[in-house]
Amino acid sequence: MNKQSRGLGRGLEALIPTMSEQEVVKELLITDIVANKYQPRNEFNEEALEELAESINQYGLLQPVIVRKVLNGYELIAGERRWRAAQKNGAKTIPAIVREYSDIETTEIALIENLQRENLNAIEEAGAYQRLVNEFGLTQEELAKKIGRSRSHIANFIRLLNLPEIVQEYVSRGTLTMGQVRPLLTLESEDLQIEAAEYIIAEDLSARDAEKLVKKLMKDPQVLQEELEEEEYKEDIFVVEAEDILKMALGTKVKIKPGKKKSKIEIEFYSADDLERLVEVLTNPKTVTNKFKGNLIV
Repeated sequence: MNKQSRGLGRGLEALIPTMSEQEVVKELLITDIVANKYQPRNEFNEEALEELAESINQYGLLQPVIVRKVLNGYELIAGERRWRAAQKNGAKTIPAIVREYSDIETTEIALIENLQRENLNAIEEAGAYQRLVNEFGLTQEELAKKIGRSRSHIANFIRLLNLPEIVQEYVSRGTLTMGQVRPLLTLESEDLQIEAAEYIIAEDLSARDAEKLVKKLMKDPQVLQEELEEEEYKEDIFVVEAEDILKMALGTKVKIKPGKKKSKIEIEFYSADDLERLVEVLTNPKTVTNKFKGNLIV
């Protein structure tokens, strides 16, 4: 068991003990089983599910899923990936162990199972903590003890849910890390949080640089706009110079169109002969370097 697993409160071994002699593995209809409503994970990796489905197809399901009885069938407690993979294989039944669990135990198991496998993104983890606090009346201190985390860890994750939805989406997709977005929580304006998040992405700032940016914004909210305008000015000067050099080198009009993700260079020509001349210039650097004494290489 890894170090992280040992720190997770009672752990899965306590919540899901090994199968006793009195227990029986039953073959349940897959259609009689519903997903765990307390599952904190919102997205399942389709490629990983396909691989698991292929493994089950070759070797069978080596470990039964755990379910509990509910009004119209059964609810998954553990093993949702196996259940989903079995469905991909077109299986009609699945081996299962039926046990009794309370709602809070069901939620704990789903959360700890995912945390041990490091399957949750920061927003999913935050949502799971918030649900345990809201639905079961736990304090952050009580929750921390149950799952073997520090209270500050719980508090820091739950605070992420105060960020604007678009910033939370960036975290969910992995575009921004926990370290990059946590400093944004100190900014009072949602608009400023969004602007700062997008600047961090565009400039690929590290977590430390993101902290420095937020400190500047705390002193002067206009800093970000000023930096963007300065960058645009520098870019404009560079673009004009580059256009002039290319015009001289190619002997025709050239237009550079900068973009955030991709840019374009438009080169004008006026006849088939002119196009042939440009192709010769662009594919023969000596033509250009000879003409401009080595000042430009295309």
